Amino acid sequence: MSAAERAVAAARGAIGVRFRLHGRDPAFGLDCVGLAGLAARAAGFQGDIPSGYALRGGDEAAIAVAFSAAGLAASETPATGDLALFATGPGQFHLAVLVPGGIVHADAMLRRVVERPGVPPWPMLGCWRVKE
Repeated sequence: MSAAERAVAAARGAIGVRFRLHGRDPAFGLDCVGLAGLAARAAGFQGDIPSGYALRGGDEAAIAVAFSAAGLAASETPATGDLALFATGPGQFHLAVLVPGGIVHADAMLRRVVERPGVPPWPMLGCWRVKE
């Protein structure tokens, strides 16, 4: 199984897990960063998962630098298994895992991890993948 397939399997395996801000363990809940970290680790990622962030605010460039510095490869062409960064509002960012036909993400409004079919409703700012 490829790294991308392992990332997708891990993300889909978390569907239904409750949403928890700063959540990093599926047993207790996940937020979007926790879900991205779960998928990345399943794909072989060994780096640290970001922490100490707010729901609003932040800097797109700083997020990109942190992902690259952690050892994730920036992807020019989004592909299944990639971790995608979206702008969900002014100064508000969200991570999701690209899966065939849509995304898996931790939805704060629905209070759980869900799979959303189709094209995401937010602009994609970038995506990263685990280096194989």
